Amino acid sequence: MYRLGLSRKRIAELVRVHPAVVGYHLVIARRREPELEAEHQAAAGARTSLSPRSLARMEEVIAWISAEGRLPRGHAENRGERSMARWLSERRREAAEGILDPAYRDGLARVPEWAGKHRAAAGEARWHDRLAQLVEFRHEGHDWPRHHDYDSEREHTLGVWIHAQRYKRRRGDLDPTRIRLLDEAVPGWQAGRTRGRPPRR
Repeated sequence: MYRLGLSRKRIAELVRVHPAVVGYHLVIARRREPELEAEHQAAAGARTSLSPRSLARMEEVIAWISAEGRLPRGHAENRGERSMARWLSERRREAAEGILDPAYRDGLARVPEWAGKHRAAAGEARWHDRLAQLVEFRHEGHDWPRHHDYDSEREHTLGVWIHAQRYKRRRGDLDPTRIRLLDEAVPGWQAGRTRGRPPRR
């Protein structure tokens, strides 16, 4: 479905799972088939469903950014500027979820600064990538990765990551969506290793 140009959100709707679940499977698929992303983009480019009005709004926002030399502010006094800031915020959300329409993606590429909080988006993408790597590690038949006494750098990286997720979960700092994704993708992640543990007294 991804190869045919369907978005992550649309695939999730069709198979009735959370979009992030589709996302981590796509990370694995793209690693195994490097050409997959190009095929998706090519197919998606012909699938835009944006109305002329939506495209005109995008052009209006791009023209404003080009003329002002900055992004619109959400706290501006001018109502039109605030509206454009909200519009861009919605596009950023769609980009982070992998559902940004190709026409928006290509048009907004003319003003690269529009993406704004790229660090947060990069962190989110990195989290999903680590989850996909952990799924792959477990599917290969390995026990839970260790952050001490590890056998490889790969195990160490994943061990540190899952240890951090468990720590955040115990403190109540782990986002509920991430807890659900971990529960669905790698059941038993909270307990971790049981083999080789000394018995409790």
